Amino acid sequence: MKAKNSRKSLPLRADYAALKTALTPPETVKRVGYVRVSTGEQNTDLQYDALKKAGCDPIFEDRITGVALTRDGLDRALAHIGHGDKLVVWRLDRLGRSIPHVMTIVGELADKDASLVSIGEGFDTGNEAGELYSTILAMIAHVERRMIVARTKAGLQAARMRGVRLGAKPKLIACEVAQADTMIRGGTKAEAVAHKFHVSRATLFRHLRVHRSAQNLPN
Repeated sequence: MKAKNSRKSLPLRADYAALKTALTPPETVKRVGYVRVSTGEQNTDLQYDALKKAGCDPIFEDRITGVALTRDGLDRALAHIGHGDKLVVWRLDRLGRSIPHVMTIVGELADKDASLVSIGEGFDTGNEAGELYSTILAMIAHVERRMIVARTKAGLQAARMRGVRLGAKPKLIACEVAQADTMIRGGTKAEAVAHKFHVSRATLFRHLRVHRSAQNLPN
């Protein structure tokens, strides 16, 4: 009788995909911190301590008011955010000047499959509770935008009713336009009149057209 082979037979074909998955290290989530203080509020220790405890690295900072349109630190923080990463702030008011502004940033993060984490409010837009929170914020932002538009329209209407002139301040006042018209009708060249009142020829003639139309004068 032939002796049996005691060694176990090896599979002829390895599962390459499973092997590759097993050997590939798990993708790490980067937590990018963002700190903001106003120019008159210099102490950032509390924010830095909270972000470091949350495992944030790197941390970016702005020393500027919340209403500023351009913030270099925030721009650099967003540039460091990649797929699946998290932008972490101490409190939501450190991130945006308004709820619509915060929701704009949340949208930018979502485009990268990233999320926003607020330590103070205790939410992460990357989980179900955070998604619900961001949905509520989006609804509030929509209402806030509508209220701003409504208040703006009401304010403009009230100003018109009070006789307030809206828009940019005119380059020439009524008496200057009348004087300029008299000079031009007296033979003074338009360039000289425009130079006298420190305006361009186009601005001068625009005012003259309005003045002559109101006075029923020929152009």
